[in-house]
Amino acid sequence: MSTLKIAIQKSGRLYEESLQLLKDCGIFINNGKDQLKVSVDNFPMEIMYLRNSDIPQYLEDGVVDIAIVGENLLVEKQKNIEIIQPLGFSKCRVSLAIPKEIETDDIKYFRGKKIATSYPNTLKNFLEKNNISADIHVISGSVEIAPNIGLADGICDIVSSGSTLFKNGLRETVTLLKSEAVLAKTSQLSAEKVSILEKFLFRIKAVLKAKNSKYILMNVPNEKIDLISKTLPVLKSPTVIPLAEKGWSSIHSVIDEERFWEVIDELKDKGAQDILIIPIDKMVI
Repeated sequence: MSTLKIAIQKSGRLYEESLQLLKDCGIFINNGKDQLKVSVDNFPMEIMYLRNSDIPQYLEDGVVDIAIVGENLLVEKQKNIEIIQPLGFSKCRVSLAIPKEIETDDIKYFRGKKIATSYPNTLKNFLEKNNISADIHVISGSVEIAPNIGLADGICDIVSSGSTLFKNGLRETVTLLKSEAVLAKTSQLSAEKVSILEKFLFRIKAVLKAKNSKYILMNVPNEKIDLISKTLPVLKSPTVIPLAEKGWSSIHSVIDEERFWEVIDELKDKGAQDILIIPIDKMVI
């Protein structure tokens, strides 16, 4: 039987959350210390721990079938690799930053300047698109130190919270692209491996839907059931259960995390009481 080969970072920003996603999908890893390739007992999958920068090439060559990788890396490596599922973690952006004492945010500041970066292709394409001529200085590692030692006038790098920029006397000015961890695949999948991938994707979507949703229970006067039911962004319709106290019912539903507080405020205004929120482990639709 075929096994689906998945690559994840052997260290770095995506490592822990990639392993957690696999665990949430019910995939149990036989992970010995320092192993670079491990088997899975309960799913037809093999996991390969690779250097982050090598993953796009392994995908393109078909050495691995799928990978959890940062979207920004795929853009930088300029590989024709299909992204099949955004994963919602390790969100960041690739941005330009300059010394904080420089007041302008105008991209024209970079004309004729030196820019240090680990993302030369992404930066080059952005500058060409905006008709900016600048000297790109490629650095691997701590790019943010370049302006402090006189190596560059600004940098182009990954930004998450911005705290690293702040500590090095820099501030973010222009965002080139937004990124997050994604599931990507090679173009060389057999029909049998496509079938395995579909089962894996089904599990991922159930996990992601659960993370973005909350189960909600509330007590409602019976005369307010219709009004409150219309407020709830439910999958089909809410569950309504009569309470022992005459004239009251319990309504059960699911709401999206993004609209959580907005919906809660509406429900309270319309008469809902004793609202209880419960996290969801998995959500199969």
